[in-house]
Amino acid sequence: MAKFKKKKSEPTSGPDDSKKEPVQENPVDIPETEKSKPIPETPSSDPPVSVAEKNEKDRKLNKLFWMRVALAIIAGTAATFIFEDIEGEDRRWASIAFMIIVFFGTIIVAKGMKMQLSSSDRKKIVTQAIGSYVFLYLFTWIVTYTLVHAGSVSSGINI
Repeated sequence: MAKFKKKKSEPTSGPDDSKKEPVQENPVDIPETEKSKPIPETPSSDPPVSVAEKNEKDRKLNKLFWMRVALAIIAGTAATFIFEDIEGEDRRWASIAFMIIVFFGTIIVAKGMKMQLSSSDRKKIVTQAIGSYVFLYLFTWIVTYTLVHAGSVSSGINI
């Protein structure tokens, strides 16, 4: 809390008033404000991380990201050919199940990389590149399926 000092002179009403002698008032006792006790810093449960450990963690997370991007492209292309015999709605659900199974495989591989993550960063093993993985998988699957089956469908579009 800030402590403000009370002015000792009355405010001036005109430009010539400031040159007069200031009027002395009796000082009013200002109550003492409470002093706050310093809050001791609570140590975090995570040990301090050195620069080398941070670089190693970032390198492994970067490797996990690119592994998931590459697997999304490979698995999306493979899904076009693996599920060729399945017809209709079942093909879509089989491909989505395949995408999820491959993603769980990357989680197992990531746990095998033995990343030294703090307790607050544990979810990074799952969330690292999940959006890129899903969208690249679906994009690659749709594009390869379209390219493979473009000649067999008479849609009126000449390629």
